[in-house]
Amino acid sequence: MACSSSEPDAPTGESELPETPNVPEPEVPEISDEELLDLTQQETFKYFWDYAEANSGAARERFHPNEPSNDPNTVSIGGTGFGLMALIVGVERGFISRNESVERIDQILSFLASADRFHGAWPHWLDGTNGTVRPFSEMDNGGDLVETAFLAQGLICIKEYFKDGDETEKSLANKADTLWKGVEWNWYTQNKNSLYWHWSPNFGFDINLELKGYNEVMITYVMAAASPDFSIEKEVYTNGWASNGAINDASSAYNIPLVVDHAGNSPNGGPLFFSHYSYLGLKPQNLNDEFVDYGAAAINHAKINYLYCVENPKNFIDYGENCWGLTASYSRNTDSTLGYNAHSPSNDTGVISPTAAISSIPYTPDESLKALRYFYQHKDKLLGPAGFYDAFSPQNNFWVAKAYLAIDQGPEIIMIENYRSGLLWNLFMQNEDIQNGLDKLGFTYEK
Repeated sequence: MACSSSEPDAPTGESELPETPNVPEPEVPEISDEELLDLTQQETFKYFWDYAEANSGAARERFHPNEPSNDPNTVSIGGTGFGLMALIVGVERGFISRNESVERIDQILSFLASADRFHGAWPHWLDGTNGTVRPFSEMDNGGDLVETAFLAQGLICIKEYFKDGDETEKSLANKADTLWKGVEWNWYTQNKNSLYWHWSPNFGFDINLELKGYNEVMITYVMAAASPDFSIEKEVYTNGWASNGAINDASSAYNIPLVVDHAGNSPNGGPLFFSHYSYLGLKPQNLNDEFVDYGAAAINHAKINYLYCVENPKNFIDYGENCWGLTASYSRNTDSTLGYNAHSPSNDTGVISPTAAISSIPYTPDESLKALRYFYQHKDKLLGPAGFYDAFSPQNNFWVAKAYLAIDQGPEIIMIENYRSGLLWNLFMQNEDIQNGLDKLGFTYEK
């Protein structure tokens, strides 16, 4: 259920690689962990500041530095939610001034307020020049409830960050609050005990994709329960996301409990974005419903992904303690062209996505820092104008996808900040509507 466009899939199958070539490792200047985290956040921030969609100020779906005219005006709704959170980090880290952030955020919120919505939900993509829907696929030309939830997560953080500021900032906070509260979450149940991903004015609920865990969509249920005017009942969450308890998985990998059922991704868990997107604001540590400890689920997911890369059953070059991380990202096609793939231990094509390890840093701090040092060691190849590139493949002559996706860059800067200060987690979890929603669903959690 990767949330970016489905470009041609990269190859799968067993490796038939030559022996590892004897290539000397590049020399790298000394840099402390703090300096490395600063650098990564500051460079990644440029995606949402320097390379935002020009007319709306929102996050572009993609950015190809060597081909800047590639899709310059397609706005990512989920990526824009991540971008709003990144702008807060930018203020706190001194990348931009508070006034600069207010001006940009107001531009984005004004665009969102006038853009196409479908029973309150935004579509997956918008045209940044006029706010009209850009179809994600033939039938997906209406409301996308999951992307809307990712955006709402960011809107909550904007509300909390600016609510006690001056009159301009208070107005901005109210604007963000009003936007997310206009989503008709309960309408997307079709009067059933589950949420559904899509609705189109042309095709209705024909896609009929029910939101069930474990994957990236948990935040949708939390936002739906938190809504003051369009809230869902607990039964919708229990039957939908939790499958009445079937979300549990008692199996283990590398002697680590999997905790939850990563549907279609046995036995070592799915792409790591499953444990990133919903938890940029929603803090998973000590977050429990009647079925699952979500902190354990997220942490174990990252550890298993790491240990799979250390084991490296396909003998891919460079996989190991310093080079790991499988998630959905750009990928390498068999002819070396750029594709897209939801990489995971069950779909390992030899392509590493830096966002996987970097965005897991709150879960696997030591392992993620080792990977970040590896990426920095190869910065001549991997570090571009908006942070580390989206993907690379050491065994294929160090092939690099010299491109970026909003939904991959956003979690890096946000999760590094949550690791360092807990900033976005604190903002989101202090929101009264969110607490009401979590209470309604029967969660225990850290405020």
